[in-house]
Amino acid sequence: MDVIRLLGIRDTPLSVDEVLRAVGDHTAGGTAIFVGTVREEDQGKAVTLLSYSAHPTAEQELRRVAEKVAADHAVTALAAVHRVGDLELGDIAVVVAVACPHRGEAFAACRRLIDDLKHEVPIWKHQVFADGTSEWVGAC
Repeated sequence: MDVIRLLGIRDTPLSVDEVLRAVGDHTAGGTAIFVGTVREEDQGKAVTLLSYSAHPTAEQELRRVAEKVAADHAVTALAAVHRVGDLELGDIAVVVAVACPHRGEAFAACRRLIDDLKHEVPIWKHQVFADGTSEWVGAC
C-alpha cells in the first residue's frame, strides 16, 4: 500500500478528522499533525481578507514533496491537503499529518512536510490589511 494516503488542493473546507483517518496505521507508534489556520494579524497588521491561489501543477508538486519526505523518513502513512479560495479568520488553510514507527520520526517528517510544502509547492496567499495595503506571499 502506498504510504501517501491523501493529497489535495481544495476549494472547500478542510477536515482534520479526515486527515487523521487517512494516516491511521497500526504499524505507527507516533502520528504528528500540523493544522495551519488564518490568523487575524500578520507582521503587526490586522488582516481583513485572505485568499489562496494555486498553480495548475500544485498538486503534482505536492506529491513530489510528499514522496521526498516519505523516502527520507520512516513514514508509514502521510497526508496533506491545502485550501484555495477566500478564507475567513480561523478557517483551516492547511493540514498535514505523518505516521511513523516512533514519535521522533513523526515529528521530524511532519515538520519537513509542512516546511517543504510552504517553500516548494506553488500556492500563493494574498493578504489584504485593514490599512488598505496588501501583499502576496507564497512558495517558489
